[in-house]
Amino acid sequence: QVQLVESGGGLVQTGGSLRLSCAASGRIFTMNAMGWFRQAPGKEREFVAAINWSGTATDYASSVEGRFTVSRDNVKNTVYLQMNSLKPEDAGVYYCGGAVRSDLIAIRTPTQYDSWGQGTQVTVSS
Repeated sequence: QVQLVESGGGLVQTGGSLRLSCAASGRIFTMNAMGWFRQAPGKEREFVAAINWSGTATDYASSVEGRFTVSRDNVKNTVYLQMNSLKPEDAGVYYCGGAVRSDLIAIRTPTQYDSWGQGTQVTVSS
């Protein structure tokens, strides 16, 4: 079993930046990829970004490409999401997930994930 804990959310103005962290513990060696999703009230959980175990491959939703960067530190067992140029539509609860599958395109779907964190709230004021 893998435990994931997100942190770093908060309130930021439009155009501002935040860095989210996702600390992993437990059977982390079973996770071949990690992803970030977000969910706004009344909406489905949507894919934001993903990264493979070695950090050599990443994938982004078109809505965040060029503004967000996903990275990982395997010494600290932590995955990060650097979010720049934030917009009001970026607001929501951000979740990190762990996937056994390593195909980054396949894990754009939340059902492909085996573990989830509790989420961290991001609010963007206009």
